[in-house]
Amino acid sequence: MPLTFRFFRKEPSPPARERLLIGGSGGHYAIEVRRHPAARRYTLRVREARRDVVLTMPPRGSLRQAKQFAEKNVEWIAARLKRMPRPAPFAPDETIPLRGVPHRIVHRPGARGTAWTEAGEDGTPLLCVAGGAAHIGRRARDFLKREARRDLLAASRRYAEALGVSVRAVSLRDTASRWGSCSQSGSLSFSWRLVLAPPFVLDYLAAHEVAHRVELNHSKRFWQAVERIFPEWRRAEAWLRAHGPSLYRYGIE
Repeated sequence: MPLTFRFFRKEPSPPARERLLIGGSGGHYAIEVRRHPAARRYTLRVREARRDVVLTMPPRGSLRQAKQFAEKNVEWIAARLKRMPRPAPFAPDETIPLRGVPHRIVHRPGARGTAWTEAGEDGTPLLCVAGGAAHIGRRARDFLKREARRDLLAASRRYAEALGVSVRAVSLRDTASRWGSCSQSGSLSFSWRLVLAPPFVLDYLAAHEVAHRVELNHSKRFWQAVERIFPEWRRAEAWLRAHGPSLYRYGIE
C-alpha cells in the first residue's frame, strides 16, 4: 500500500500576550496586552466574564505606548470594573440561581451525600452541601454541572429528534467566549453555567447548536431550522445579552 501524505493549512499563530500594571485613583490594575496582526490602533476591553482588562495593540506597537494609552484611560477602566456585580462564591448563605430560581447555599456538615436541593421551613429554595467546609465550593459546582449535563442532554436529544438529525456527544466546559458550539462530527459543547439561567435559555442554546447539524453556519436556512424547533429564540437571545455576562460572577472566590 503506497504511503500518502495529507497537507494541512498552517493555523495562524495566536496573538502574542504580555502584561502590564497601571495605577489610578481606585488602585492598581493588571492588564493583559495582546499584539494582534490585524490591529491598527490601541483598544481596551473589560471582559465581564473573566473580570479582567485586555489591551489590543498593533504588531509593531510598543509597550511604552500601550502603557500610556492604558494610563490615559485608567478612570474608564476603574469605572467599568466598579460597575461589575460583586463575585458570588459558592459559600454558605450565598444565593445562586438554579434554573433561574434563587437558591441559598446551606452547609450541612453532618449530613450524608454531597449536594442536593430542598425547601427551607419558610419555603425558601436551598442548595444543601454536606461534608467539610473546604469542599463546599467544589461540591456545589459539581452538583450544578451534573444538573446542567442532565438538562442539556435531554434538550439536545429532544431537538435533534425534532429536526431528524443525530448528536454524537455532549460535553460541558466553562468558556467565556461562547455558550455553545457544534463540531462537524456532530459533537456539541456547552457552558455548564446555562443551568443558572431560566430553562428557556438553556433550551434555546440546545436548539441552536442542534440546528447546526442542518447548517454549520448562521445562514437563513439555519435560522429557519431554529425557528421551527424553538420559536422563542429572540426572547432567549435578548435574555443572554442582558443577563448572560452576570452568570460568570458565580463561583468566584
